[in-house]
Amino acid sequence: MISFHCGIQALRKFKVNTLNERIKRLIPGLEIIGTEYIHFIETDKELSQSNKKTLHKLLNYSPEVYFKDSKHTITVAPRIGTISPWSSKASEICKLCGLSVISRIERGINYHLNRTINANELVTLLELVMDKMTQSHLQSLSDSELLFNELMPNEFITIDILGLGKSAINTANNELGLALSQSEINYLFDSFTAIERNPRDIELMMFAQANSEHCRHKIFNAAWVLGSRAQEESLFGLIKKTSKGNKPDLISAYKDNAAVIGGVEIMTLNRNLKNNYSFSSEKINSTLKVETHNHPTAISPFPGAATGSGGEIRDEGATGSGAKPKMGLVGFNVSNLRLEDFPRIWEEAPHKPSRIASPLHIMIEGPIGAAAFNNEFGR
Repeated sequence: MISFHCGIQALRKFKVNTLNERIKRLIPGLEIIGTEYIHFIETDKELSQSNKKTLHKLLNYSPEVYFKDSKHTITVAPRIGTISPWSSKASEICKLCGLSVISRIERGINYHLNRTINANELVTLLELVMDKMTQSHLQSLSDSELLFNELMPNEFITIDILGLGKSAINTANNELGLALSQSEINYLFDSFTAIERNPRDIELMMFAQANSEHCRHKIFNAAWVLGSRAQEESLFGLIKKTSKGNKPDLISAYKDNAAVIGGVEIMTLNRNLKNNYSFSSEKINSTLKVETHNHPTAISPFPGAATGSGGEIRDEGATGSGAKPKMGLVGFNVSNLRLEDFPRIWEEAPHKPSRIASPLHIMIEGPIGAAAFNNEFGR
């Protein structure tokens, strides 16, 4: 059973104003008059009045809004087939507050417009307000059921390189969105023809993910030349070099997803199963973690930086028993911002693929994304 809760402000006014500035350049006469969060609540049965009251308190975390002049509404939700980070935390909070009847809760955004739009205008508008990597457009509220459908596994597909040659991998690369380079395609073709069998789509997908820039850090691990002189070590090698030698306070580094340095003895408050409290002296070590979400943040700044923060929180716990995140810091290094109203004489035309976000877009959306995930975790 799916129910809905909406009526609180989603995007702040400055964000709506920024979107409207971009919209009016592409769709004359169209304007967002406001936004509101819409919550999709999946329950096993109908909520009782007591449950509704508790849920109402939990979901009214932003100023209330009402748009009487709204002529058209579009709804953007988390990507179909995924569970959003917000949902993971919000669903857990609901259960901790006694709402065990709620299976899952998701959150989308209603964009209220000053007029109706046609199909072409909708496509243009979605390019501005929706992140295709992490979000989906719902044509009607009934489509929200798709958010909670469990996808059934498909049968694997065999890529016929033995019959069709290398072109079969090229076709799979495009159809599956693998983003394989030509050298990777050549490697896969040579490897599978050597063992005289065709690869399956799931094998190519796993290769693409495990061999991606994000996982392999190809840039950090690549050979590089400074001036005309080839450097002996990669950038990653130079970073790892700092852990070499006699470092008595370094407990662990480059053995897992985070590092641990020696701490000090502090008085720790303990509680036993009978709710009795006592203090004890305990050595507390520090866990340090850096998550380099360069490529995801450059492609889609808000979710890329948000999942970077998520990776830091996740990987600290993976380092050893008892690791607990305490604080998160975020930093960005970008090229010239090229502010429209404040051009600088040294700024040249950008040189980047169209899929990469601009430095200004990264600096506007990235810090908010990182803060958003950290704050949701803090709840």
